Amino acid sequence: MAVITQYVVVRNGEEKMTFTSKAEADAHDKMLDMVDELVPLLEKCEALTSDTLTSEQQIEDMAFFLAREREQVLIALGAKKPAKKKAPKPAPKTVTEEPATE
Repeated sequence: MAVITQYVVVRNGEEKMTFTSKAEADAHDKMLDMVDELVPLLEKCEALTSDTLTSEQQIEDMAFFLAREREQVLIALGAKKPAKKKAPKPAPKTVTEEPATE
């Protein structure tokens, strides 16, 4: 019999997701915290709330998107610098043989 450790993210008594690593569960929980903070902020946006086609689900979806893309949002807000791309290593020089002259 195998023993499997699982980490369950629970919000308001509701099981949201199950993970096999604590780090993944913590990251998901942190993302849900961000969503909880972003939804009321987005609901204040006149561009979203004046449109009768924008539903609560769409606002929540947008909050999830912003939370998932938090690194890019922080870069866009100037709170974080973009990661420097590593320059590719130059290809090794190949030795070309000259044809033998007789």
